Amino acid sequence: MAYDEALASRVRSALSDVGDLREQKMMGAICFMVGGNMCCGATGDALMVRVGRDGYEAALGQDHVRPMKMSGGRRPRGFVLVDPPGIETEDELKRWITRGRKFVATLPAK
Repeated sequence: MAYDEALASRVRSALSDVGDLREQKMMGAICFMVGGNMCCGATGDALMVRVGRDGYEAALGQDHVRPMKMSGGRRPRGFVLVDPPGIETEDELKRWITRGRKFVATLPAK
């Protein structure tokens, strides 16, 4: 599945203050790596956010959020997808990206 370039551009803009940012394309998505750890990404028209296992259930309780599903049906706990209605405004988008950044800040840099 291709990713929405407009969403990817919005994510780039929201992460413009990150010094250790790298983009990596994988499985049709574009992922944004902070400190070598996947923070968020764009897959289709949804925002993928790494919220961690402890934040997974709470994130799924939010509007417009669903589990991330890999090919083959595997659902990695700790990653969610936020559909377009949940990231319409820049504030909503930044709130989700900040959630991903806070989680990866707890991980050792790679």
